[in-house]
Amino acid sequence: MSQTSHPEAAATELTGPVEEPPRRSGWSARFATRPARALRQLGRAPKRMAVAEAAAGSATLPEAPTRPEPPVRPEPRPARPPGRPAPAPRRSWPGGFRDRLTSPVPTFQELLAIMWHGRLRPGVGDADRIPVHRDGLPRPTGTDAVLTWVGHATYVVQIGGLTILTDPVWARKIPGTRPRLTPPGVAWADLPRIDAVVISHNHYDHLDAPTVRRLPRSTPVLVPAGLRSWFTRRGFRHVIELDWWESGWVGGVRFDFVPAHHWSRRTVWDTCRTLWGGWVIASDDQTIYFAGDTGYGERFAQIGARYPGGIDLALMPVGAFEPRWFMQAVHVDPAQAVRACQDVGARRMATMHWGTFVLSGEPLLAPVEEARAAWAEAGRDRADLWDLAVGESRVLTT
Repeated sequence: MSQTSHPEAAATELTGPVEEPPRRSGWSARFATRPARALRQLGRAPKRMAVAEAAAGSATLPEAPTRPEPPVRPEPRPARPPGRPAPAPRRSWPGGFRDRLTSPVPTFQELLAIMWHGRLRPGVGDADRIPVHRDGLPRPTGTDAVLTWVGHATYVVQIGGLTILTDPVWARKIPGTRPRLTPPGVAWADLPRIDAVVISHNHYDHLDAPTVRRLPRSTPVLVPAGLRSWFTRRGFRHVIELDWWESGWVGGVRFDFVPAHHWSRRTVWDTCRTLWGGWVIASDDQTIYFAGDTGYGERFAQIGARYPGGIDLALMPVGAFEPRWFMQAVHVDPAQAVRACQDVGARRMATMHWGTFVLSGEPLLAPVEEARAAWAEAGRDRADLWDLAVGESRVLTT
């Protein structure tokens, strides 16, 4: 069976000894602050990044679970007693995924130009107006799902008896940015055992090594094609690596990896070597779409066509959209986020990707204010727009 022709593929597991972490580059931190100096210091960046990540990620959660671990399995459900899948051969991927791009990757000249002129550095005087409600983490009752916005693209999703993290970032600072504007909406110590983690792509504001290192290595992680080795080198034993339209199961919850209009790069040398996308998380009672990071395009309608029964809630990015000439290929603006919610057939939309890190040129509160205006203009019910405060939770009923 080919990697792309069938929507259902087996999950892969770690079958050999854990590899040592490679030396990595910290190019993005340098380019975002002092572009000229970054070019001179590029050769010395990997060692500093490795030391910083090791120091920040030294703490680990206890491995002992408080309840039985959910089974991890591929799609479809196997006709055998629940349990972890038998070791599968390592999957083979192409050398890159540039053929999936819908727009050219930003050049270094463009990155330097926009950062040098400070157009990604708005004032932060309005940061105290970003709402923060750290009221703890409620637990679902019955068949309800509960979603809590931690900040940026990180949600705690409690669905189908599982607790799931999306693109977890608890770091105070990521390379190339100012420190976060708001604290994580849920303290790390207040998290229950995490049953699964989904990663949309490898950019630093979505894949944070210090946060990942705080997870037990037995945590199931679902990742885009090509990203499995990043986790197995760090000791993770249950990594489900998928192409677009493929699926994996953890317990009774299905995870479908779906397309996005974006790209990937973590170092100077790995542009588009790993895939990017979003996730549709489905239990017997609810279906949630996590868009990850994406521009606007035809792939939203393609996702909607795959779910004729509808999606209950779309977690949509609404920030990091200015200046449009630079951002439009890879980040939706708030009006496009509302249109994308309609394209995928979602009944409700929850906002994200704003109010945490300064990544672009729009005013800090513009993402949520413009999302509210676009939602009203589209004639949607105001109650179906979940413009959550950092740390706020909302219950998704059956």
